[in-house]
Amino acid sequence: MSITKSSPYLRFLNLIDSLDRINPGKKLDFIEESLLNKIVLCSQANQSILVGDLISLAELGSQATLHGRLKNLSAMGFIKMAANEDGRKKEVLPSKAALKRYEEMSKCLEKAAKVSA
Repeated sequence: MSITKSSPYLRFLNLIDSLDRINPGKKLDFIEESLLNKIVLCSQANQSILVGDLISLAELGSQATLHGRLKNLSAMGFIKMAANEDGRKKEVLPSKAALKRYEEMSKCLEKAAKVSA
């Protein structure tokens, strides 16, 4: 089976790529994207997620790598960290910029799907 140029998924990938070109300093690598997805999904489910939970995701990399990627996400403005009730652990929350990114990605998905319908 061959993929045609009019494939909705390929149109979606092209639209996402254009978003990344609009904000070149905020392009995420696979690990950052995976961490941000986890953070946003937990937030949407009203579940708290701590820094320790995220840096223990061994399938994504070492603790040092994951901690560095969390710092990158924070520096890019996609996440914020807040002390939890006991003050010893930090909860990770998506920022308004992260939520806007997902809204834009949703629009790209809708646009790609609409063309094929």
